[in-house]
Amino acid sequence: MLPSLTPTPNYDQQQLAAARTRMANERTFLTYLRTSLALVGFGLALIQLHPLRASGLGYGALAVAGLMLLVGWLRFRMRQREIEGCQVPSPILH
Repeated sequence: MLPSLTPTPNYDQQQLAAARTRMANERTFLTYLRTSLALVGFGLALIQLHPLRASGLGYGALAVAGLMLLVGWLRFRMRQREIEGCQVPSPILH
């Protein structure tokens, strides 16, 4: 069998690591978003099904959903700035 004459691409390991880190940050934000949407659905279902008895819990779920979305977005932006500046903190060893 003859060796392949096509050149293999030369990937920069630093760029690949940075891209993986950015994608992990985006996946984490999407997890916050997905959880927030689930809480919105749960809260609206409670409000529709039991408007008198469970409305407090339903509105509480909506408030928690908004808070979770805000926290997720703030964490995403903070980590994005750290990644862009290559200032990702090292994990604390116990």
